[in-house]
Amino acid sequence: MSWQRYRNELIVAMALLFALTALFYKHARRSEMAQINQQMATEFALLQETVSLKKIWGDKQIGKKVDALKSLVPSSKLVWEKRGRKLHVTLHDLSASEVNKVVTRLLNIPVQVQKLKAEKTGSSYSMEIACKW
Repeated sequence: MSWQRYRNELIVAMALLFALTALFYKHARRSEMAQINQQMATEFALLQETVSLKKIWGDKQIGKKVDALKSLVPSSKLVWEKRGRKLHVTLHDLSASEVNKVVTRLLNIPVQVQKLKAEKTGSSYSMEIACKW
């Protein structure tokens, strides 16, 4: 068997083998890059969310927003203890609408609620709130 006789066919076969290898390599790299791009997009979204949360939680106006809770109920119904970045409030003889206002305002402020205790006695409510920021 003479290889000289099948030389052109061997060159074509080697070229096809090389082309198939290049095709599989390109496909593997493309899928790897798509996976890397998806991972980077996920990490970028997480980073953006972290930055926005840091911006919200690092706001210097949170203390003023917390102080606005004082104006929701009369001062005769509350005991207010604010030390640094911690707040402890005891409210008593509240109506249902006052409780609703306090809880709604509290949940719309970026604070970490450590304790929220509400009790109903007759037609009035008493609450104890502890939070920090």
